[in-house]
Amino acid sequence: MDHWTDFDIQCMQRALKLAAKGKGRVEPNPMVGALAVKNKKIIGEGFHQRFGGPHAEVHAIEAAGRKAKGATVYVTLEPCNHFGKTPPCTELLIRAGISRVVTAMTDPDERVSGQGLVKLEQAGIKVENGLLEDEARKLNAPYITLRNEGRPFIIAKWAMTLDGQIATFTGDSKWVTGEKARHHVHQVRNQVDAILVGIGTAVADDPLLTCRLPNGRNPVRIILDSRARLSPKSNLVTTAAEAETIIVTTDATASRCKALESAGCEVLKVRSRQGKPSLRDLAKRLGKRQITNLLVEGGQQVLGSFFREKLVDKVMVYQAPKIIGDGKSPVGKTGWKLMSQASELKGAATKRLGDDILVEGFVVRAQS
Repeated sequence: MDHWTDFDIQCMQRALKLAAKGKGRVEPNPMVGALAVKNKKIIGEGFHQRFGGPHAEVHAIEAAGRKAKGATVYVTLEPCNHFGKTPPCTELLIRAGISRVVTAMTDPDERVSGQGLVKLEQAGIKVENGLLEDEARKLNAPYITLRNEGRPFIIAKWAMTLDGQIATFTGDSKWVTGEKARHHVHQVRNQVDAILVGIGTAVADDPLLTCRLPNGRNPVRIILDSRARLSPKSNLVTTAAEAETIIVTTDATASRCKALESAGCEVLKVRSRQGKPSLRDLAKRLGKRQITNLLVEGGQQVLGSFFREKLVDKVMVYQAPKIIGDGKSPVGKTGWKLMSQASELKGAATKRLGDDILVEGFVVRAQS
């Protein structure tokens, strides 16, 4: 539609900002923000704050109270029309006497998928859909990926020097970036459902892969370890009681698996692909668990494999103003011979983090 006013756009922008506040706390649900407006004044607003909690529309309508009758509601996602953890939001809007509903996008969930909008229209409410749809889709890309593809939204992340190295030739990588960039990484970990590394990184770095922020949430830790070589004395295993840890295997002995399980880890066997865990099989398994977003932190061969399988949805690169020359590049073999095969980013943006720079963007999907 092309009749939206500047005020309409401002209201939806506000709703999108509200929605983003739920990041890392509402998954596998979508992030949603809502505004109730009357006579060009906001009379109520809210966002989906936690999984299983009230939806954004509920907060907005409750804040508006009796003033909600005859108001316009701006909401970043089509209101639900089914019973889940909470009652249908369509019924709430109808009962409140809302006269107009403006949405950013329809809900890809097959239980909704346009039915919510139809329900509102049948009740005599004026419905307009598609305001700032691109922005809404970008915000909820993880939710959309899970609903449409049945797998998590996958983020490839690494830190490198100005000349594109993640470590020296001896393997030393502490620290490539400064304190502000490393703090930002923990903010990202606080917002994702799971984090993944390969056994090479797990052995070489002996990482914790936890979130160090006060009151932060630890993501599920996933280690690609075909033969269950991870030591029971490693940081990942000894802290399994504090943060859920999954060891992904293909051909591990029962004794090795039992040792890891006894320490509190889960051992997940997936299909083998050329002697290594099938990333597509793993992604499907994680999708069934409703893991919405997955942060892949390496190492080199793991990142190369995810790019080769075209499973990367977003890239986050922390670049430090350092040059070390002979070192180790971040992404391993992909098998691509032509520049035209390279993964490209759209909407790439940069952010200063102290002396370092974060570059992030969505991977362009080739048209089939």
